[in-house]
Amino acid sequence: MALASRLFSKPRQICASQIFLQRENGTTVRSYAKDATPTPPSPPQALKGDEMLKNIFLEVKNKFQTAIGILKKEKITIDPDDPAAVSHYAKVMKTVREKADLYSASQQIKSTIDEQTKDIPDARTYLLTLKEIRIKQGLVDDRGIEAMMMEALEKVEKEIKKPLMRNDKKNMALLTAEFDKINKKVGIRKEDLPKYEEELELKVAKAQLEELKKDALEAMETQKKREEFKDEQMADVKSLDIRNFL
Repeated sequence: MALASRLFSKPRQICASQIFLQRENGTTVRSYAKDATPTPPSPPQALKGDEMLKNIFLEVKNKFQTAIGILKKEKITIDPDDPAAVSHYAKVMKTVREKADLYSASQQIKSTIDEQTKDIPDARTYLLTLKEIRIKQGLVDDRGIEAMMMEALEKVEKEIKKPLMRNDKKNMALLTAEFDKINKKVGIRKEDLPKYEEELELKVAKAQLEELKKDALEAMETQKKREEFKDEQMADVKSLDIRNFL
């Protein structure tokens, strides 16, 4: 069950809906308190919040059941050191995401970037925010691309003699051209983006298998401390069939 639960770190749209619901309900309560003899709300208004909450619950439930249904059919080997096991696990997770309409790792990152940068007016703050997001996501800039991007921005701002704003299409085009030079220098091509996404998904799959292995070992260690299991030999994590625990 822990495996499926990892897939359901609340989707952003659901979280937003819950916040909206809280605001809606809070407004209703305050309005109701102002009137000593309130008129009962009409059925559509009374059910609006309940219907929205019900729809959110059903959406999450359906996604969860879809994920469980797929995971029950697939034998997953908990071996993060075996490339074949990691690749198979990544393919299973991809199927789960596609069938349950969940974000991939790259889609989650893009959504985070879009959400946290939409109101940023200038290019410098935008790049600094991208760096913060990368660090929080646990991603490594092993090619030093961020430093090169900042140097490109400083070059453009020196040329235009003012801070570069994101709505300045003419001068943003200059920065984009500099970024294209950086991509060419480090060997990043747009046509290779699917390959980069696949590499990211494999890294995520490996990390999740490592976490599953850690959880399984901790659970077995805890069980071994119990009197009735003290003479039992711990099983090899790779031999576990997690379908038995869903």
